[in-house]
Amino acid sequence: MAEFYRLDNRIKHYDWGSLDLIPEFLGIPGNGKPCAELWMGSHPGAPSRVRLSGDTIGSLPYLLKLLAAEKPLSIQAHPSLEQARKGFARENKEGLALNAPTRNYRDPNHKPEILCALTPFTGMCGFRSPSEIARLIATFLEGPPSAPAPTVVREGLAPLLQALDEPDADSALRNFFAALFASSPALREALTEFILRWDGTEDPPPAHEPESCEWGLMRGFARQYPGDPAIIAPLYLNVFRLQPGEAIFLKASVLHAYIQGFGVELMASSDNVLRGGLTRKHVDVPELMKVLDFSPLELSVMKPEPGASRFTYPVSCRDFSLTVMRGTGDRAMLANDGPAICIVTEGEAMVGGESLEKGESIFVPLGNPGEKSLEIQGFYTLYIASTGKPV
Repeated sequence: MAEFYRLDNRIKHYDWGSLDLIPEFLGIPGNGKPCAELWMGSHPGAPSRVRLSGDTIGSLPYLLKLLAAEKPLSIQAHPSLEQARKGFARENKEGLALNAPTRNYRDPNHKPEILCALTPFTGMCGFRSPSEIARLIATFLEGPPSAPAPTVVREGLAPLLQALDEPDADSALRNFFAALFASSPALREALTEFILRWDGTEDPPPAHEPESCEWGLMRGFARQYPGDPAIIAPLYLNVFRLQPGEAIFLKASVLHAYIQGFGVELMASSDNVLRGGLTRKHVDVPELMKVLDFSPLELSVMKPEPGASRFTYPVSCRDFSLTVMRGTGDRAMLANDGPAICIVTEGEAMVGGESLEKGESIFVPLGNPGEKSLEIQGFYTLYIASTGKPV
């Protein structure tokens, strides 16, 4: 068996993708279409192929991607393993085609994921605390100094603020979310108009960075998705900004959205997505609410140890593990405990005596006991996706 196989990977074209990031990264010309994701793995939606033999790489429990977001992805969550199995079986029984636009469960698997930034990366993840949401909504209602919130917005958001008064945080957030999506068309239109009144030429209230950030995001959402109640998502979801090398882990049932940036994404091999706004695709709020975790989330950003030549992001997940290696010219070893997919994101690496340049990826099969590990040398940054450890 060969020590490793070079991969040919497929690009996914979605309207939120970047025209340039992935083509420039791979050193290929763009084709005028937004290039959103590069898939590496065995997922039937776009399986990688081995260059020499033309065979697929076999079934893997994970899917590695490059993700290039120019516009926001839909707000979404993924089911737990039990929820996915039950939902998939139910929709099969109902006779829904796997490619039906109203299908929520396209396979019986869960989809935890990790996102590691290659450029500064902005996203939203998990509910804020009820008290923080209430504070931000109160600030939001003050509006720009020249245009405070109109009566229809103040009265329309009153049920949301009332829901947040529930003593139990989970119940408060559940009731808040239900009230948001029960809002009237008149309120949705008024929210859009109110947000767009601020054109950025004057400071939002109060004039300091956190609220400026939320207003700026909402203004962009309102332009792209007028009338969508989720345009105020920055008020109820945590906003995060990752610097290159930093990562965030999303377990099942956590509401999230990627907004802008380029990164490495690793997930369980699944295509189950339940959407909660900022999209023109199918949104099933009742089903989404069945799978959501309504506990307030305290963000935890993972950062490689300073100066570390090898760092495995501390995620407890049986499906996958993500490691970054940085070469400074010295020899190192790629552990022979695959199956693993490796991609060079900077520089050039000599692996097993062969050159791997930026954008090139390989599949390393699981070695036999006592088999020699692959030697790697050069000046590079390399990401390694492999199977995880039992939870």
